[in-house]
Amino acid sequence: MANDNQHVDRPQGIDSLLPQAMAEKCEALGAEKAGRDMLSLFVLAILAGAFIGFGALFSTVTVSGFGNDLPFGVLRLLAGITFSLGLILVVIGGAELFTGDNLMVMAWAGRRIGLGALLRVWAVVYTGNLVGAAATAALVVGSGQHEMAGGAVGLAALNIAQAKTELGWVEAMLRGVLCNTLVCLAVWLSFSARTVTGKVLVIVPPIAAFVAAGFEHSVANMYFFPTALFIKGFAVDGFWMAIAHTPDSFAALTWGAALGNLLPVTIGNVIGGGALVAGVYWFVYLRRR
Repeated sequence: MANDNQHVDRPQGIDSLLPQAMAEKCEALGAEKAGRDMLSLFVLAILAGAFIGFGALFSTVTVSGFGNDLPFGVLRLLAGITFSLGLILVVIGGAELFTGDNLMVMAWAGRRIGLGALLRVWAVVYTGNLVGAAATAALVVGSGQHEMAGGAVGLAALNIAQAKTELGWVEAMLRGVLCNTLVCLAVWLSFSARTVTGKVLVIVPPIAAFVAAGFEHSVANMYFFPTALFIKGFAVDGFWMAIAHTPDSFAALTWGAALGNLLPVTIGNVIGGGALVAGVYWFVYLRRR
């Protein structure tokens, strides 16, 4: 959700908002977003895709080369904390993220916007997120960043994407549900905060939790898959020698497999954010109105 203090929250003090006011703020922001011109929305969505890509990049570097040197849980925690950079950039910097915009269901449920407006925003933002994330992946691989640490960074990127191809359809969807429940809770909690520090502090724990738990985020996967596939397709022979693998070692990693992951994960993200967060809070705080 972009620029979440504009036009809606003009506080006279610094006390955090309570859930009733958070719900009203979320609904108003959703209605405002539906009225924004599509070009601005698309550009902000490209930024969000890039921002999530930066968080994914940071997380990938963090877990590179450790092997069994750290306990599994500690390594996952580090990956999650660093990944939270992405949503911090989105919320504080101002950008449009598809998974966060699933909270617009509150505005639709409150009849502030129609279903057509809701789906139009989601389509524009989803497409822009894909462009931004994939373009960031291309820049990262083109820069040779995957060759860092003797190729350990690139190997980590390949392994992350390869593991995602092994998920079954239902498993991927349910991980998407759980992921965006936590992501939208992070955005929801940021509506309560009045300061940048407060927003950062409420964003990090839910995001770190979903990454540590291995849940699936559609926009993050828009970065992870292209990065791995660009490495597989364009990395030089020296990289493959350094990691003692060949492209055939990642035979399951294809564009088709990426699409097969994105579809159920996206559906799960919509259910998690739109129904389990936006729908529940609308029902509790706004339905009587």
